[in-house]
Amino acid sequence: MRLYKARVKNYRSIIDSGEFEVEKLKTIFVGPNEAGKTVILRALQQLKKPDDIKGFDALRDYPRSLYNDITSGKINIEDVEVVEGIFTLEDEDKALIDNRFHDCKYKLTRKLDNSGYYTLIGAPKKTKFSDIGKDFTRLLAHMDKQFLLDTDTSETLKPSEKYNTITEGFHGWADISSEQSTSLKEFLKKNLTYVDEDNQKEEERYDKLLELLGFNETYSEVGKTLNKRTPVFILFNNYFKVKPSIHLEHLAARTNQGILDDDAYDYGNLCLLKFLGFTADELSELGRTTSPRENQPDQLQLYKDKLDQRSYQLNAASVKLTREICSVWLPDSKRSEADKLKVTADGQYLKVVVEDDLGVEVELDQRSEGFQWLVSFFVVFFSESMDKHQNAILLLDEPGMSLHALKQRDFRNTISRLSENNQTIFSTHSPFLVGPDELDIVRVIEMTDRQLGTKVHTTLSASDATGILPLQESLGYDLASSLFSQSRNLVLEGLTDYWYIEATAELFKSSGKVKLNDKIALVFANSAGKVVYYSTILHAHNLKVAALLDSDAAGDQAAQQENLVHTLGNKKILRTKDFCNVPKAEIEDLLRHTLVEVAKLEYTVDIAQIVSKQPERPIVDILTKEIKGFSKYHMAKAYVRWTRENKVCDIHEEEVKQWTSLIEHINKELK
Repeated sequence: MRLYKARVKNYRSIIDSGEFEVEKLKTIFVGPNEAGKTVILRALQQLKKPDDIKGFDALRDYPRSLYNDITSGKINIEDVEVVEGIFTLEDEDKALIDNRFHDCKYKLTRKLDNSGYYTLIGAPKKTKFSDIGKDFTRLLAHMDKQFLLDTDTSETLKPSEKYNTITEGFHGWADISSEQSTSLKEFLKKNLTYVDEDNQKEEERYDKLLELLGFNETYSEVGKTLNKRTPVFILFNNYFKVKPSIHLEHLAARTNQGILDDDAYDYGNLCLLKFLGFTADELSELGRTTSPRENQPDQLQLYKDKLDQRSYQLNAASVKLTREICSVWLPDSKRSEADKLKVTADGQYLKVVVEDDLGVEVELDQRSEGFQWLVSFFVVFFSESMDKHQNAILLLDEPGMSLHALKQRDFRNTISRLSENNQTIFSTHSPFLVGPDELDIVRVIEMTDRQLGTKVHTTLSASDATGILPLQESLGYDLASSLFSQSRNLVLEGLTDYWYIEATAELFKSSGKVKLNDKIALVFANSAGKVVYYSTILHAHNLKVAALLDSDAAGDQAAQQENLVHTLGNKKILRTKDFCNVPKAEIEDLLRHTLVEVAKLEYTVDIAQIVSKQPERPIVDILTKEIKGFSKYHMAKAYVRWTRENKVCDIHEEEVKQWTSLIEHINKELK
């Protein structure tokens, strides 16, 4: 299952975060200090926490300003909902449940007393007593007639009288419980002889009732199955460190006495041992064992085998760690300072060392904080992945803060790779952990008023500008790096235009259709009015420039600016209306049919008929009027997600022609 949406309430700094979407692979939380990013991650972990993680504590976790409501008895902790998550089902989940539930979503809610309950969104409704009342009344009338005709019966009560006894106290508005369903099914089976086998209508009614009575049990079985398959939420933070030298005997003693430092020191060390495949006791005992005498060949061979096993396992672990760390530390270098990371055992000491370029072995704690963090991260991740991570969602709290900015950028790719197998949510202040093509997966966290608490924004906006600073810095760095680096540049009006062009071009490229020239940089100017400034600056540096403008009023005004026409010439000012049949077309009108489907999925609103009847009306106008709370930004994000899961063949034929023409014109004008 994949987490689809989440919401946190009544937890520490959070009164109500509001419902927010979680991306299929990777979601990024940004926001200023004290906004509540870590709090949200901790709350999400409680949806399904690992066994060794503590649950909610009302004294520590309920909003402190409201705690008197609990002590006064005004609020009961068993009634306080804290975190809820809505999960979508994947093929592996669907294969284990009744096909009537394949299109539903699984919602799990966790309360302050650590109890939880689930609901199945979009699933067929449970059977209520009122759903079976009419059919039972008709079937009972038929049974009573057969009962009166049966002269050999020893029964004194008619079927209807028995039925009334069983159903006494049943309420028509209530779901039929498992016990009620069982008693009614037993009643039907015991009285089957009173159903005339030649009466097909009553036979079908009998079967229908059995099916309806069994549906709630099927519903419960589906819920139990999905509950077992709910991913475990694993939270990593920067406090888990692997020490460069571990005294095995001391660690084994603390483990056996149950006096471990769970929060930092011992957790990282135990993860290292788990990753290596040993316990502290096993390695400690091997360090104490002396070599048998030569006249004890069996004991000598056993001792040698144990030493070899330890050596081979430590070597294999060292190779695996080195490979992963090199992919981030110096991914483009043939020779890395992490090329020879070693885990060695010597007596009672287990050491982690790095061999430098001179062949000198240096302990891990003599390397940089960033390098130590990276080693610790992979050790903890790989050790836990042996069990918990097989079906887990990773929560990373400000990962890689000790890494250099450019290494953070490389680590961003590592997070993307991890998210392919484990859905990942992470918080960060760093612009280098947010790619310029990842703005659609960002959630802004802020708390401008403690009475309102922490809020999660589903758009790239915040009342406090510091909340979106990492995004601005990310875009600024990318723009500064690429603005004059490409000889060919297509200037766009805004961010949503950038997403539509980039996502559609990538879709066409992966399908072998027309390809947008890879050497063309897409530059968005944030408004139609600023297109002229960007175009002029780029042109002044002797770079090839073209502009794509919507055909609305703002686009018309920009296209008629003398400076823009003089700089680019008319041919290099592309207008959206030239590629479709909508006079005042915006970029969205090149995807009219597809966005109808995306809107249906995203907003559950079908505007197909309206769009068909008004072919010259801009689709954004239709969406704005027909969908409450419609957002161009939100729709563009939804389309980007749609392209990741679909192919060009899923786009309308007319749109394929329009986009083919647009991409060919862009390539031609910037050849």
